[in-house]
Amino acid sequence: MIKDLASSMVYRIIVHGSPFLLKISTRATDPARHYACMKAAADAGLSPRVWYTNIEDSISITDFVEAQPLPVSEALVHLPALLRNLHNLPPFPRAPFNTTCTFLLNKGPALDGYLQQFQATSILPKAESEEFFARYREVSAVYPHDDAELVSSHNDLFKPDNILFDGQRIWLIDWEAAFLNDRYADLAVVANQVVTNDEEEMVYLKEYFGAAPDHYQRARFHLMQQMAHLFYTLAFLFLGSSGQPINWSEPVPELSDYHRRMWAGKIDLSDKDVKIVYGRVHWERLLQNVQQARYNEALRIVADRHRTHKACIIQPDRGRYQLPADEPHPELIATILTGKIHAEHFEQRDCVLSG
Repeated sequence: MIKDLASSMVYRIIVHGSPFLLKISTRATDPARHYACMKAAADAGLSPRVWYTNIEDSISITDFVEAQPLPVSEALVHLPALLRNLHNLPPFPRAPFNTTCTFLLNKGPALDGYLQQFQATSILPKAESEEFFARYREVSAVYPHDDAELVSSHNDLFKPDNILFDGQRIWLIDWEAAFLNDRYADLAVVANQVVTNDEEEMVYLKEYFGAAPDHYQRARFHLMQQMAHLFYTLAFLFLGSSGQPINWSEPVPELSDYHRRMWAGKIDLSDKDVKIVYGRVHWERLLQNVQQARYNEALRIVADRHRTHKACIIQPDRGRYQLPADEPHPELIATILTGKIHAEHFEQRDCVLSG
């Protein structure tokens, strides 16, 4: 039997001298969606070949991968290319649940209840709790909800165990959490493990996009990284503490150092104390990042791209109407179309009208 963080039963079996992996999924999930995504990934050469699935019994049999250590320097280049191919697959089904950092963007009763429960436990000291929710509101207020960026996603790549290297190629495994999601979620979670500086980030994103990323792509990527830090802070502190106060006096490692240990298989996230450390590692990195100029710049860039319509104030000037530059004016256009204002009575002055 092979250890599996998701508590599924995983076995290496031998058939006619060849190794295969038999997995019995014990998580409450949607096996039809799970296996459909896994097969699509396998057909695209992103996941080991699928030989058998049984939806009723939640059983799958796939090729067994004899894993070897994957150097981070190679992961930096090859993983974004792999994610690009994954995200280019025909759309995966949507899921009735979300266990990724984009859960924090899905406003509604489920999110409200979870955040209220987290806040009520007082896991974070008062000042830290206020900081957490202030940063959460800051990012979620500007981060867009656009279907154009929803792609077929793995959604469970914060665990290096789900990224296997056979000495020649990389495989992604464990597709229970796969569904249609924001492309930047997979990108940010993997980058938090393999990217340590701006130069590496440019290599990583250029490999994914096929060209140097523009300012907007870098800004949106940066904000999703912060959303990931918020999410893993919340999730792992909650899971590790069981809702009880934790000891904040002990120092924690730096994020990149901790992820190097995870990458080397030296971290066991099934341990509650380790969960707490992992949550605190993400929290400390978030606190560092929001103090940097790049954070505020990313908020501005993304907000400017996706700003909602502001009230249009039309000021009469000598019988004509002046419009603020670069603002959409759907109400004005509707007024013009109904004949209440004639088009010749206003002055655009570099204003772009859009409906």
